[in-house]
Amino acid sequence: MTHLRFLGTTSDNGDCPTLYEVEGTTDILVQGNRVTDPEQLGQLRDVKDSETFVLVPRDLLVRFAPRTPHP
Repeated sequence: MTHLRFLGTTSDNGDCPTLYEVEGTTDILVQGNRVTDPEQLGQLRDVKDSETFVLVPRDLLVRFAPRTPHP
């Protein structure tokens, strides 16, 4: 079982967006609103059928995503 560690959110009411670290990896799981705009989706490259896309504010990434690399 893969564990997630809550990193932070810019939401005051428990709503998204939120960032989680996937423990034991260098991956960040992003919770946000799904991108549905056809123009935005049409500009994405190398999209796999298994992938989805979410929007998060830049300040959330700046505040919580920078971490010291795992040893």
